[in-house]
Amino acid sequence: MSTDRSHIVKSYDEELSRLSDLISRLGGLAETQLEQAIEALQKRDADLAETAIQHDHKIDDLHIEVDEMAINMLALRQPMAGDLRYIVTGLKIAPLVERIGDYGKNVAKRAVALNQMPPVKPMYTIPRMGHIVREMTKDVLDAFANNDVTKARDVWYRDAEVDDLHDSLFRELLTYMMEDPRNITPCTHLLFVARNLERIGDLTTNIAELVVYQVEGVLLDSNRPKTDEASTTIIEPDSRTEERDK
Repeated sequence: MSTDRSHIVKSYDEELSRLSDLISRLGGLAETQLEQAIEALQKRDADLAETAIQHDHKIDDLHIEVDEMAINMLALRQPMAGDLRYIVTGLKIAPLVERIGDYGKNVAKRAVALNQMPPVKPMYTIPRMGHIVREMTKDVLDAFANNDVTKARDVWYRDAEVDDLHDSLFRELLTYMMEDPRNITPCTHLLFVARNLERIGDLTTNIAELVVYQVEGVLLDSNRPKTDEASTTIIEPDSRTEERDK
């Protein structure tokens, strides 16, 4: 192999490695943001919630950097086969991770609001949901980095547990609201927190499907039956119901 050819291959490999590193950093920030938001909710720590909210700008910046790098590699390197699938998958995963960050930010905003109200009964389900979806986010990004379809499928199936917890919490919070009208406002905030966490779980399954398709060329059944009955009752906290500082 000529010296020039060796240099090109080395440079290309470095770009692939940098793209992988950027996506890992993007996911790491989203995980940290979510962890801080849940801790702020538990400890009623407004300062920590604000720190989590501020992470959103860093996530947005990294998302843009991933997009620009992936597009440049597609245009200038003209990758083929496995490299092409990897770069395209990374391009699709980045906005999903950015959305995870948006939902994490929304949880932190609810924590700020809840800190200004008397606490309701202790919530154990929300921290558990938060821990599960954070681990799902970490595992699915590890699956992408390592082409690990087994781990990706595991994340895909674990979403059912998040749905079950969401249903359980929904019923519990409705009970609190019926017992005492003063609980309506804080419980409504907690309902939206739970819904944001449930949506993060959904996004990790979307990423898992992309990982499996990238490695095996097989589409997972995106219509896997979901068990969260509450989703038919509570309004989805989309851009119309959740403020997103974009």
